[in-house]
Amino acid sequence: MDEMLEQRLIELETRIAYYERMAEDLSSVIADQGNLIDVLNERVRRLTGRLREVESGWDRSPQDDKPPPHY
Repeated sequence: MDEMLEQRLIELETRIAYYERMAEDLSSVIADQGNLIDVLNERVRRLTGRLREVESGWDRSPQDDKPPPHY
């Protein structure tokens, strides 16, 4: 095999190995982010439920609708 051709082949194989590793790393990052998004969505859902519970037990008075005195 021609020495120049062999060198090009080695460089291409090296690049492919690098890109395969990068794809695996990115896949891992995406999986971690997906898990974190799931956790955060669950927290938002629970907090939204708690906020609705608090708001449903909160009786508004007519004073709540008045603007503050400095207006």
